[in-house]
Amino acid sequence: MSLFRKIFGFKSEDKDEELKSNDRGKYMPEIKLPIDERFTINFKANGGKFLYCEDLNEIFQNLQSIIDENDWQDKKVLIIDQHLESKFGNSNLKTTNRASESSFFLTTCENLIANDGSLLISSRQIYEKKLTELPLNFIVFATTSQIVESIGEGLRGIKSKNRKKIPTNITTIKHFKSGDEKDFLSYGSSAKNLYLLLLEDL
Repeated sequence: MSLFRKIFGFKSEDKDEELKSNDRGKYMPEIKLPIDERFTINFKANGGKFLYCEDLNEIFQNLQSIIDENDWQDKKVLIIDQHLESKFGNSNLKTTNRASESSFFLTTCENLIANDGSLLISSRQIYEKKLTELPLNFIVFATTSQIVESIGEGLRGIKSKNRKKIPTNITTIKHFKSGDEKDFLSYGSSAKNLYLLLLEDL
């Protein structure tokens, strides 16, 4: 995806073609960044750690790097989604289904929200658990096709994909700076130390 390549340092050789904001007239509309760039910028601003992966091998390599970086080799991981557990079955993870025994939580999400850099999750990922009942450390596996403009768009997508049984416990995770002082905007939210393994699928 060329937009991600721009973010990670693959710059175009034709710099003259780029239109600088100060060269534009004051009445011209603002240039709107592509949806994936906006998500990445907002997600990082929230304190999330972002790892872009071109294939599943990179996903597995980056997962192992996260585990090594945090010394989680002998720690248990909470995996609720059985499909996800089989996908990562060869990663030598010590899994548990009890949050109290786990050091980190490996999960998917419903959508990635570009407007505010948050992650939309539901009972399909966390059952009926509250975010405070889950480990502090999250590793989320998602794909670029899950990026949507807004929470409203994400909710409409959940409804259209699950017409027979709409998931419950729908919420967003937005604050990833667990060590930061709380401000009034994050009051009452459960901050998580969050890594995003984002797979290119477009």
